[in-house]
Amino acid sequence: MFTDERLEPVEFKSCWKKEIYVSDAGAQTQDLQVKDAVCQSFYANEVGTQTERDSQIKLTLAKVDDESLAAFLRSVEPLFTKCIKSNNKSRAFEGLEKHPENEAASVTCTHTLSYSELNGELQVTGLSWNATGSTLAASFGRFDHEDWCTHKAAVGTWNLDRHGVKEDRPDSVIDSSCCVMCLQFHPENPAWLAGGSFNGEVLLWDLSQEDDLLLATSGIGDDAHREPVVRVLWITDTTKKTQLNIISIGGDGKILIWKVDQKKRKLRLIDGFVVMAQSLPPSMKVRGVRGDKEISLTSIVFSHEDSDTFLVGSESGCIFKCNIHAKGNPAGSHVASSVPLRSPVTFTYHPHHGPVQSVDCSHYNRHAFLTSSMDQCLRVYNMLQAHPVLIIEPGEGYLFSCAWSPASPTLLATTTESGYLLLYDLGSGKLVPIHRIEASPSKQPVFTLQFNSKQSQLLATGDGVGFIRVFTLSKDLLSSTSQKVEQLANLITMGAE
Repeated sequence: MFTDERLEPVEFKSCWKKEIYVSDAGAQTQDLQVKDAVCQSFYANEVGTQTERDSQIKLTLAKVDDESLAAFLRSVEPLFTKCIKSNNKSRAFEGLEKHPENEAASVTCTHTLSYSELNGELQVTGLSWNATGSTLAASFGRFDHEDWCTHKAAVGTWNLDRHGVKEDRPDSVIDSSCCVMCLQFHPENPAWLAGGSFNGEVLLWDLSQEDDLLLATSGIGDDAHREPVVRVLWITDTTKKTQLNIISIGGDGKILIWKVDQKKRKLRLIDGFVVMAQSLPPSMKVRGVRGDKEISLTSIVFSHEDSDTFLVGSESGCIFKCNIHAKGNPAGSHVASSVPLRSPVTFTYHPHHGPVQSVDCSHYNRHAFLTSSMDQCLRVYNMLQAHPVLIIEPGEGYLFSCAWSPASPTLLATTTESGYLLLYDLGSGKLVPIHRIEASPSKQPVFTLQFNSKQSQLLATGDGVGFIRVFTLSKDLLSSTSQKVEQLANLITMGAE
């Protein structure tokens, strides 16, 4: 029914396409001719001249028209001011990287100090620069006590402006019957030095005296700390602004304020607080633990903008925001004190996973603060929010002391268990140290560091065998520009959003 059928093809020729005809043609230029020629001069001539001194010539100062000069300066002042303001806001050199050869010389060790009579048996537990920035004090003790302290410890001071500093022997030595755990120079009187001991005593020394340097002491009793004093600071008296008091914190959770009574040679307790378990975040509260149980404290710092606000770090890993006028819950009846103790806590931040070793507030941003911890993390917080805005993990073991530079808004430092001083620049956009410096000759943990607020190029560290190293930072690390202030503000603000 169906069969295959094959039809002949049908061809339709194009009505628009034309056949293309191709032809080959060639052309050749003539050979290029090249010639070489040289020319050299061979005549040289030198001529010199020298004027002769004429003793008869008298020099006279040019006459200056002060009024015309003043008028000229007034006329160009608006233009100069406009240019200076424009330069301050300029980002023409933003992102400029310096040559690595210059960076290697940015931090140099100028002094390695020690107290040779201690034979490396004690650790550097605290450092402080005096009010003029010329003298460095170090406290010696141990952090690894297992029982009551029986060490013969000391405090030593070195005047680094003095010619011929003896690096293995302090200029002045204060002997102590137990470990001195912390110290702090008076911010105005360069001879007054406050300290805290392992047995809970707060002491005040006057280095200007010749014989007995001890000016006042808190003694040991119900009003004193029942655990080692871990930090002492000088604060402004809330009633008499011209007077400074001493505030101390300890492992017993107490925050005590002392008034200096020179006549009685006593530090008199005038106010106090206690941080209790009730201030812990819900995730850290343990069932069966009383809310009025004290929390061991490790560090304290006051805001540079608000003298009533301070932060404390704890062994629990928590950081607490506190206020000097807070009227929190009172301490439990088991806490003995001649003044009523209450909780100062107004806010609790997201905790570290290990004890907080150091807390420091920025000099350039009222909301920025820095913490270091035994969880090996360095954190930057915004004081207005619970969680950190930045977490840095150097990978160098425990992190002990940390501090913001008083000269550069984005520069911060921390010391490590592995014996290094790490410097970070938050403005670089990188979470790696710009400098990793060996701060312990024997690779011991570096427990403390202290910037010099008067001579901002100086930074001191103290390690686990009693060595103090003083470093000089070059100017390229100490610049304070509006751009860096803005970078820090952006970091803190963006983290809060």
